[in-house]
Amino acid sequence: MFRTALRNVLAHKARLLMTVLAVMLGVAFVSGTLVFTDTFGNAYKNKSAKSFDHVSVAVQTEGGSPFYASGDDTEAKTPPRLTDALLKKTRGLPGADSAIGGVTGFTALADKDGKLVGGEWGTTGANYYPGKGGKDPRYDFAEGAAPKSAGDIALDSRTAERTGYKVGDTVRYSTDGPVKTAKISGVFDTDDGSVLAGGSLVVFDNDTALKVLGKTEYDEIDVKAAAGTSETALKSSVEKILPKDTEAVTGAQLSDVQDAMIEEQTKSMSQVLLIFAGIALFVGIFIIANTFTMLVAQRTKELALMRAVGASRRQVTRSVLIEAFLVGLVAAVTGFALGIGVAMGLESLMNSAGASLPDGPIVIAPTTIVVSLIIGVVVTMLAAWLPGRRAAKIPPVAAMNSVHATPTTRGLVVRNTIGSIIVALGTVMLFMDDNYVMAGGAATILVGVIVLTPLLSRPFIAASAPLLKPFGVTGKLSRLNAVRNPRRTASTAAALMIGLTLITAMTVVATSMSSAINKMAAGSLKADYTVSMANYQPLTPEVREKLDKLPEVEASSPLRAAYGELDGSYSKISGVDEKDFGKLASLDFSNGSLANLTGDSTLVDKETADKKNLKTGDTVPVKFDDDKTVKLKIAGVYEQNEMISGLFTPLAVVDPHLSKIADEQVLVKMKGGVSDGSEDAIVKALGDNPAIKIQDKDAISNEIAGAINLMLNMLYGLLAMAILIAVLGVINTLAMSVFERKHEIGMMRAIGLDRAKVKQMVRLEAVLISLFGAVLGIGLGLFMGWAAGNSISGTVKTYAMEIPVGRIAIFLCIAGLVGVLAAMWPARSAAKLNPLMAIKSE
Repeated sequence: MFRTALRNVLAHKARLLMTVLAVMLGVAFVSGTLVFTDTFGNAYKNKSAKSFDHVSVAVQTEGGSPFYASGDDTEAKTPPRLTDALLKKTRGLPGADSAIGGVTGFTALADKDGKLVGGEWGTTGANYYPGKGGKDPRYDFAEGAAPKSAGDIALDSRTAERTGYKVGDTVRYSTDGPVKTAKISGVFDTDDGSVLAGGSLVVFDNDTALKVLGKTEYDEIDVKAAAGTSETALKSSVEKILPKDTEAVTGAQLSDVQDAMIEEQTKSMSQVLLIFAGIALFVGIFIIANTFTMLVAQRTKELALMRAVGASRRQVTRSVLIEAFLVGLVAAVTGFALGIGVAMGLESLMNSAGASLPDGPIVIAPTTIVVSLIIGVVVTMLAAWLPGRRAAKIPPVAAMNSVHATPTTRGLVVRNTIGSIIVALGTVMLFMDDNYVMAGGAATILVGVIVLTPLLSRPFIAASAPLLKPFGVTGKLSRLNAVRNPRRTASTAAALMIGLTLITAMTVVATSMSSAINKMAAGSLKADYTVSMANYQPLTPEVREKLDKLPEVEASSPLRAAYGELDGSYSKISGVDEKDFGKLASLDFSNGSLANLTGDSTLVDKETADKKNLKTGDTVPVKFDDDKTVKLKIAGVYEQNEMISGLFTPLAVVDPHLSKIADEQVLVKMKGGVSDGSEDAIVKALGDNPAIKIQDKDAISNEIAGAINLMLNMLYGLLAMAILIAVLGVINTLAMSVFERKHEIGMMRAIGLDRAKVKQMVRLEAVLISLFGAVLGIGLGLFMGWAAGNSISGTVKTYAMEIPVGRIAIFLCIAGLVGVLAAMWPARSAAKLNPLMAIKSE
């Protein structure tokens, strides 16, 4: 049986090519993902290990940054702990070779065009602390020297290369609002993770760093052990001098924590990519099953003869599975090799997108090899098992009399019943409250529809008759060929349907969410602009003061955040300028109004008011984070949304309870409304500051929508593999269908059907199958997008389902194009058949 299976594989290698390609692409996706994440993780671990070379023991705070009881920084509730005095003590400990203090914070650097360098979240400032020998081991200077005064900074080499800055150039930067200038004293190399990920690092001298980053103590003190002293011994010495709420951690522990974080990040990335690899392999199953179904059907007489001479059902099934094993093994091996190329391509793609992954050797773990081989072989054998089992069940005499055994009515009824039950079960699950159950329901519906596709194919293809009428006899023949074997047509279309279902559902949700955000921004803001730090860190009050001096500004108000307890529930409390706030925000009041927001009063969102049974006029105690309680009168209750919620109270109520006066953002209304002139006036007033983001309502919406579209485009890219495999399925089905119908095509050619008409017939059949899959996928995707939207609308009040008609039309056009392209090779093969030779074939 093994020799027979091997002979069959070699005899049908051309017809098995598409199956090999489908499995190979799926395996390449899996192995490429595993190789990439292993390589990526290993490179980062090696880099992070180097960054701890100078650390034997790190001293850190347990309670975070110092907290002050008032706006006066000299009255500390918790005094600074990681001070110069502690640093000197650690340096003098037995077994300590050196000690340095480190601070970091947001630092926006402007490039030569005035734009922010390093992205909103990856631009960092740090200190240069001269340790033993006057050097800081964290930075290896390639050019120039370390900064020595407030007028100097140093840049990492990647940022210097990206911006074109050189030693001696003057640069502009900002840490909390005002713009400052400095000269570049040096360029250094670093293993800092944010720089490797595409960010930038600006280094100041120690005193300047503490001042501009607003620090009163070090974030961390790193101690290096002397020769012959272990990390644990040094840690024990350090722990004896530690102030309250601080801890000592060894370099090995820091490295382990970093490794665990890297592993978690790569694991999350790997899981996402593997989900899409699984989808691609799932689509490949339909191609494999179709291929083996047709191959087995073509060899029905041969298999029947084997049964007649003594082969058992089990042996026949086993021979088909051996064929599948050989095909899967070849596909898995080639797929694994291709996966290494995929991993290298992913690395290049991410680097070109600015990710700046660290350099390192390609890592091919034994697990990756084993998993790739097992997946390729098991998926192929599972898909081939049903056709093999079906062939073995046909009685030998019946098989010898008919090459193509049609499915029984009972079998179709059972299939349709099972499919209907699965769809009904999935629909019930889709309307549960649990997100995981809903996701399971969507997958269940998809499986049920796949089972029902043979039933659905007939009415769809029958409905296409008027569209095919202009093509005459070739249109009619293509329609009849498409319904000749509903199972084959259905499984070919199902492969395309899966990809389009997911793409359509995601597009509907993304489009609807973008529209909801636009409505939210338009409905919540009357302000023309919001002004904030690029990374949404606290903004100095100086920004609002500068804006108020502009003659173009009609009204402005900061949003100044504090936190506290309202009647026992923790809540955000935003301080606003009560005189101008009504001109800048649009609140939908259930009762009360902004006019009542004076003195010790507050506005409360409806959700909080309902929970606490509060109404306008009630007085409630609010306990701020400084443990002081203020009684506030409720001025009004408003409907909250994702952009506006919590408590709003006058600035005079909030300011006494803040450790440092700072704003989240400033709302601005201009006399001339939104215009280029208005925005330019704000930009100039703030000194063309790279750290500050100025946005109108459209920009706010576009920023969020841009993030949604970026994610959507990434998902499109990942699903492209499944679509490609589906295209291979259409090619495979048509090619083998043409081979099966050689005799029939020869007869049609003999009675006058020319080559052009034969090609047209095959192309129309391909387009029909592709459009059937597309219509099913888009219909199912719209339903799933609607169901997902129902769960979102409960939390996002402005959410309403929107059907992206333009994109759906594009999806349909692409499906039609897929049919045309997929039919090129089979149509050409059919047209080239010699009529006489084809008539003689069985």
